[in-house]
Order: sequence, then C-alpha cells, then structure tokens
Amino acid sequence: MGLSARDIRADEWRKAYTVVLGVYSGQELDQLQALRAYQKTIRKNEPQRDEMVMMNTWGDRSQDAKVNERFSLLELEAAAKLGITHFQIDDGWQRGKSPNSALAKGSFKNIWDNANYWKPDTAKYPNGLGPIVKRGEALGIEICLWFNPSIQQDYADWEKDASAMVELYRMYGIRTFKIDGLSIPNKQSEINIGKMFSKVLSETENQAVFNLDATAGRRGGYHLFTEYGNIFLENRYTDWQNYYPYWTLRNLWQLSKYVPAEKLQIEFLNKWRNADKYGNDPFAPSRYAFEYLFASTMAAQPLAWFEGTGLPGEALGLGKLIAKYKKVQHDFHQGTILPIGEEPSGKSWTGFQSLQKDRGYLIVFRENTLDAAGILETWFPENVRIQLKPLLGRGKAMIQTTGRKGSLKVTLPVINDFVMYSYTILR
Repeated sequence: MGLSARDIRADEWRKAYTVVLGVYSGQELDQLQALRAYQKTIRKNEPQRDEMVMMNTWGDRSQDAKVNERFSLLELEAAAKLGITHFQIDDGWQRGKSPNSALAKGSFKNIWDNANYWKPDTAKYPNGLGPIVKRGEALGIEICLWFNPSIQQDYADWEKDASAMVELYRMYGIRTFKIDGLSIPNKQSEINIGKMFSKVLSETENQAVFNLDATAGRRGGYHLFTEYGNIFLENRYTDWQNYYPYWTLRNLWQLSKYVPAEKLQIEFLNKWRNADKYGNDPFAPSRYAFEYLFASTMAAQPLAWFEGTGLPGEALGLGKLIAKYKKVQHDFHQGTILPIGEEPSGKSWTGFQSLQKDRGYLIVFRENTLDAAGILETWFPENVRIQLKPLLGRGKAMIQTTGRKGSLKVTLPVINDFVMYSYTILR
C-alpha cells in the first residue's frame, strides 16, 4: 500500500499508493489503449512544454570540467545547427560541488550549509546564466539545468530546494530540471519530494518540467511521480562500451507496451567517440548512420547525450532530419505508441506504431539482417487496406492489405536503415 503502521499520523492525511481499476471490452489492443488513455491523463502532454529534442553534454564524460560560460555558448551554436530545442547544463553550473565533480570532492549532504549552493558558479559564469539564456532565446533553444535535492533528514529542506528552482525560473525563465540523486527509503521522503515538486509547479503556473533520473537507487519510476514530467531512463557511454544502439532501442521497445514512450528520454551518442574501443564489433555505434541513431529515439523524447562541439562536421547534417521530425513529433506522441515487429536484437525487423483512430504513424527499422524485406506484425486488424506515406528515412509510398495479426511487408534498401510512415486506414 505504500504505508506501514509507523507512517500513519494522527494529525495528517497520508496518501497510500494509487490503485486504478480499468474497464475495457475486446482484445489486448483495447486493454492497452484503455491503460494508455489513463496514463495520458496523469500529465497532459503540452507541445510547447513537454516536447523536446534535448542535448546534455554529460554523455561525453567531461563531467563538470568544461562547464562554463564560453563552453555553454559554443555548445548552443552547435545545438542550433542540429535543431536541438533544449540545452541542459548538467552538474557543474552551480557554486556547490557534488560528489561527481571532476574538480573537487563535493557532497550531497547538508547542501544548505552553503546558502549559495544553487546559485551560478561565479568563476564559471561571471555574468550569471543571463548570457546563456539570452543566446538560447535568440537561437530558439530553451536552457535547462541539473538539480539534486538535499537528501538529509528525509528531504526536510524540500521547501528550500523548491524555492531555489523557483528563483531560477523567475530570474532566468528556466523551467526544466533534471532531478538526480534521489533516494526514497521511507514514506516521509516520498511525501517531502512530492511537496517539493508540487510547490515548484504551483509557483511556475504548471510550467515546470522535471526530467526524473531513474538510473540508480530507490527513486520514482514508470508509475510514481509521472505527473511531474518525463523519465531520464539510463546512462550509457561509449567509454565503457555499454552503448549499443539496439540495446537502447530494445529497452524502449519493451517498455512502450506498458509505459507511454513519449514520457521517456532516450539517448543517442556521438558514434565517432571511442570507436576504436569497439574493435570489429558488428553492432558498434560507428556501424550505424548518425540519422539511424537519432531515429531509434523518435518514439520517445530524443536525448542527444554528447557535446555538440565534439562532433565532426558531417554530423551536423542530422539537423535536416531533426527539423522534419519536429513537425510531426507532437502528433506522433499524441497517439497510443506500441511496439511492432520483432524484439530488437541487432538483426531484427522491428519498430513502433502510433495509433489514432483511422490514422497514425509507423516507424520501421531494418537492423543488421540480410532480408531486404520484413513482414512485421502490427496492431491493425486483419484484412484492411492501409495507405502508407513515407515521411522520414527511406521508404516507398504504398497501399497494402494487412495479413495475419495485422502484418505488413516493408522493404528497405540497406542494413541498419529506417523509415517513418504516416498511415490511413482506407474504408
């Protein structure tokens, strides 16, 4: 229930875990659509607030060593060429030093012993964050920050944490925060964290967005705190060869049946970094086109997990694909997004379907398989005519009649390729 006897208070109502009873009629698809309809009501997906193609430089492992005004301004220029909508400065923008600092041994304990912990570092940002925000506005890029609530005494300082974020909103218009370092060992911690989120939302007119880091510890997740933003799902790095594009795609594919894909931030990395460490691995990031790596995140909220200034010139061509994607991003995310085809294995035909009554979208991936055509089971009924129009990637327009389990045949010319279609069911 989320409560033990010791959590009950005589002077205060305590909320147990939510239980929802759903009703549906029909097959598995009807069941999943009923579930998704409920999940989509928890937090309304507003295009100007919740849709994003975010860049966060932490994926290149410089930690806070490079973070300063000049670096941030250069990163913004690179981000603009890519078509990035949100630039997030991770750990290192603030005066206080965290345990993850490459420059000093900091701590997350007793943060508020330093009243200026969450103010911009005057050595790194002598003019505050104003110049960064101003340049971001000129380029059409929203500035976002990293934040780690003060953990001691079950987050007893939650009001101070909330006020620090609200102050950043009022001073700079910053409203999107990556929330890291959470540990929720008991009910009181959960309550205080919820109060912190609610206070920030209330004092920013519900404009705040929290990227809830779920990479470690006992935190929120797929069914807790989802009313406050999206989920920063995982940390992957080429430095230790734990970034494989199909691993990331598989995680998203598996989760998308039960968790709204548009509530997940999914990463793509600089495929040129550490290419030598993968040797001749056929699934190494360098084996894929940069456009494919981005496409593997499109069903979710794409996260460019790298330093834009570290990319080679050829990478900036990705901006053309991102510009086209942004035109359909919100409409794609409005549908019920479910997995189609086979589970990603590096050698599969796989993808996603976004369902909206008699229309929607398909994203199809041909992984490293010799089969030039794939037959993918979808969520269409059997024996209906579907008109398919290619929007992104390489695919041909066609009209098909679905086969068993709604199957469609898709042809892609080369391995590790993709196509996004818009579709209409013809009556």
